[in-house]
Amino acid sequence: MSELAAPIADDITLRLQTFAPSVLHLENESMRHAGYFEGKESHFKLTLVSDVFTDKRLVQRHQMVYALVNDLLVQGGGQVHAFAIHAYTPTEWHALGQAPASPNCAGQNH
Repeated sequence: MSELAAPIADDITLRLQTFAPSVLHLENESMRHAGYFEGKESHFKLTLVSDVFTDKRLVQRHQMVYALVNDLLVQGGGQVHAFAIHAYTPTEWHALGQAPASPNCAGQNH
């Protein structure tokens, strides 16, 4: 299997370092969606654990992340069509231990 460049994923990961995450897992889920081709970066699932989310509501956490990546999203002029965010405090993450599974794309057999 060839190692493909992932410039969008790399850019997102770099930007999210501002949160000093204890967990940062960015999964390219593009292959689960219609129109996939090798190397496509259009659908992502983010699991992010950081102390900066303490005392922040879920919507505030998402707004914080979107503020960093908006220009990469389709509505911001970029190529990313879907960006699932699972943002936790370390305490929440310790109790949960994993992010929820992503649903299948409509019309795709998995």
